[in-house]
Amino acid sequence: MAREDEARSGRCAIVGRPNVGKSTLLNALLGQKLAIATERPGTTRCSILGVYVAHNESTQGESTQSASTQIAFVDTPGMHRPRSALGRVLVEQAETALADADCVLAMIEAPKKVGPPPRQGVDERDLKALDWAVAAGKPTIIAVNKVDQLPSKDRLLPIIDFLHSRYADAPVVPISATRRIQLDALIQEIRNTLPAGLLYDENVLTDRPERFFVAELIREAAIRQTRQEVPYGTAVAIDRFEDDGRMAHIDATLIVEKPSHKGIVIGVQGARIKSIGTDARKEIEPFLERKVMLKLWVRVQTDWTRTPREARRLVLEPHE
Repeated sequence: MAREDEARSGRCAIVGRPNVGKSTLLNALLGQKLAIATERPGTTRCSILGVYVAHNESTQGESTQSASTQIAFVDTPGMHRPRSALGRVLVEQAETALADADCVLAMIEAPKKVGPPPRQGVDERDLKALDWAVAAGKPTIIAVNKVDQLPSKDRLLPIIDFLHSRYADAPVVPISATRRIQLDALIQEIRNTLPAGLLYDENVLTDRPERFFVAELIREAAIRQTRQEVPYGTAVAIDRFEDDGRMAHIDATLIVEKPSHKGIVIGVQGARIKSIGTDARKEIEPFLERKVMLKLWVRVQTDWTRTPREARRLVLEPHE
């Protein structure tokens, strides 16, 4: 076990059921947008690594020493019972991240309604996700997210007591990812589980290439623009990515499952696809820190989410 004043680092998998706020938490911890996040479950498809770095300065005599913390957070797709080839790919992503982690941050959502003892209204899907995470045998921290939405703070203590009774070895930290409540306490609990030493260079943020994040930002814009009209089956392929240092020229294809979805994405006289491109470009330009020329197309690939080979190809391969 490392001393408190030693540098520590390690990989921490963020796991939980869909839509509990994993991607929002990753972005809050890093202080910048790395993972896309929408209100729709299943937005995260690929595990995304983001390296958190902090320096704790302490002065002893006339010298100043720095105890660094590096945490390679891995945001994962939500754990669920897969009903398609795409669903199985997402679960595999989460399982791989869990297997490679030094510790696990298991997230649940604070119950919105009071429930009977002993569960106190904790969602059964959250408990299944926690059981799965704890069964991996890694040091586990439980984060109860969205506590700012509890109707009464008196509701929090019984929830924590229940989780302590069920998962005795796992510290429980109530947080709000959107309002950044208790994130320092969460970092400290994670740090306590990590070994001594540093893993990454100071300037490393992620192991994904820029084109991966560009595709994700385009997909996020499409999700927000189409909402429930075009369900789960949308993917993005980057056809061209050229960067001259002043401007990035990007061509991308939105892939949908049905001809009717293609019409929805394009919109009347191309209005929606133009709006998707505008919204995506507004996110891509600050991410790349340069101007972007973005061109989008739409292609139908029937039932790709149900075909194992195509689901794996469209989720894992286009951005590597």
